[in-house]
Amino acid sequence: MKHFRNIFLVLSVIIFISCNNTETKKDVSEVSVSNTFLERVEPLHWWVNMKNTSLQLLVKEENIGQSKPSISYPGVTIKKVNQAKSNNYLFLDLDIDATTKSGKFDITFTFDDQTTKKHTYELKQRQKTADEYEGFNSTDAIYLITPDRFTNADDSNDINQNLNETTIDRTNGYKRHGGDLQGIIKGIDYISDLGFTTVWPTPVLENNMYQGSYHGYAITDYYKVDPRFGNLSDYKNLADKLREKGMKLIMDQVANHCGLEHWWMKDLPFEDWVNHQKNYEENIKNWNNETNINSNHRRTTNQDLYASESDRKGNNEGWFVSTMPDLNQRNPFMANYIIQNSIWWIETLGLGGIRQDTYPYPDKDFMANWAGAIMEEYPNFSIVGEEWSYNPLLVGYWQKGAKNKDGYQSNLKSTMDFPMQKAIIEGINEEESWDKGLVKLYEGLANDFHYATPEDIMIFLDNHDENRMFTALEEDVVKAKMALGYMLMLPRIPQIYYGTEILMNDTANPGDHGLIRTDFPGGFKGDKINAFTGLGLTDDQKSMQNFVSKVLNYRKNSKAIQEGKTIHFAPFMNTYFLFRTKNDETVVHIINKNEKPITIDLKRYKEVGLEGKTLKNIITGEAFLWKDAIQLSEKGSVILTTKF
Repeated sequence: MKHFRNIFLVLSVIIFISCNNTETKKDVSEVSVSNTFLERVEPLHWWVNMKNTSLQLLVKEENIGQSKPSISYPGVTIKKVNQAKSNNYLFLDLDIDATTKSGKFDITFTFDDQTTKKHTYELKQRQKTADEYEGFNSTDAIYLITPDRFTNADDSNDINQNLNETTIDRTNGYKRHGGDLQGIIKGIDYISDLGFTTVWPTPVLENNMYQGSYHGYAITDYYKVDPRFGNLSDYKNLADKLREKGMKLIMDQVANHCGLEHWWMKDLPFEDWVNHQKNYEENIKNWNNETNINSNHRRTTNQDLYASESDRKGNNEGWFVSTMPDLNQRNPFMANYIIQNSIWWIETLGLGGIRQDTYPYPDKDFMANWAGAIMEEYPNFSIVGEEWSYNPLLVGYWQKGAKNKDGYQSNLKSTMDFPMQKAIIEGINEEESWDKGLVKLYEGLANDFHYATPEDIMIFLDNHDENRMFTALEEDVVKAKMALGYMLMLPRIPQIYYGTEILMNDTANPGDHGLIRTDFPGGFKGDKINAFTGLGLTDDQKSMQNFVSKVLNYRKNSKAIQEGKTIHFAPFMNTYFLFRTKNDETVVHIINKNEKPITIDLKRYKEVGLEGKTLKNIITGEAFLWKDAIQLSEKGSVILTTKF
């Protein structure tokens, strides 16, 4: 009898626990919601099971500052309600317990007269764990696109009458041309076939500016895709289609500034939401470059041990231009807003990386915290920062692991290799001498001793701000192949700007941004030339396209190039030999500047261990026996491999 009583007690406990668990789940799943929404609550939604259980909501609604918010949802607690200077904002500090279930709930705002307003908020289930977010690395090759100029696949979104710029004019380099997210999706097969593994579009978030909105860097809503590019579903579709191809998506973000037409500029929450806010508010009726306090653009003040405080502030707090308000990341609410926005987009799109614009301009301590917060949540993620400097000391300062004299640690995995880009262009163009020509490539690569992890640095020959590579190399196809071939062999993450593979140029007016960002042929109705199919391309363009494709597709499966040892030899007789080797694979890149045939004694390169081995030319497929000498019959780039 005692035995049966014990069984009964055990069963009773199990049933009790089971009922309680069922009841808890029922409480979450049956929470009633009003499905009503305030003017703004950002982030738009969030996720359960995040490593950081804290969430700060920006709430924007008329007179919301006079209300008292409450939440009744298991696992979600309001830790603090923060008042803003403007009565139309509240900032809510929430804690989302690790046991919290996904679902929707109302945030109720009760006013003194007992009237209420409600906003239905959602906590979603994460689609994958944080460790599964893999960022770009040296196995990747990145295709940079200016979306407005790549392909117009949906002309129904070309003009939006609700926005300030309402014209399309393909004859004007500074007007919108109509390219969109669907256009990038349409081009994925082309990009993949070329051998690229990652796509980086310049910003596609709303730019509700009166002019020049096409470039994307004056964001007016950090949570909204510009409708002229498409919508959030299109952006997600782009990310999904890339993943189906085994490719990654990089998002171009801007933490330094927003656009002057950003919605919050009409009602700023705090007195220090943007830098020099008082000056802006006092001169708002006569706002221009004269009344604006511009940045002094002295980016070296971030590293300079002797820089004056006024110079530092002049760089970090001055506005980039009068139409781009400088965000004050020292305001803790702004700091949280930017960090959470980045995380929101990583989760929403399943990003493979972030490119952060104008990296040396924001508050550098904030930038370390921003990158640190992202990498803490996503340890395998990647971020590249733009330090537009030709000084490797300055570029290396920003990379994680740098041994900086001031002790600064950025948490930034990757920087952009402007110094090597400059060295390659100059070195290929110049006549050979003791300190000019190929020695600039040789000594430029020697600077890798300064970088914490050189293989994580992003190398490029042109981008949306610099002269097109073909223009910079004097419209010489042979030089272009030398430069690109060399770049793609380096211990780096390579990035190529759309159209570089077909020798697009800005020669008619070098440096003109509208010309640099020319429409991609075949991406727009009426184009007589189509780079996607090859229709109308010149022999030189087809040859370059083929060259890029062969090198990138080889690189895609080459451990030697992706992660191998690098050995190079000082330029000799107008030639420069670079070797990448791993296990039984060796790749040789030879730049030959000689106009006439020349024979090079291979004994000089004996230490690489290639003697007696047969190598294949990656471009031509021809075999070559590495023995006593190599005859280079013409000026150009030769790429050989032991891998057949």
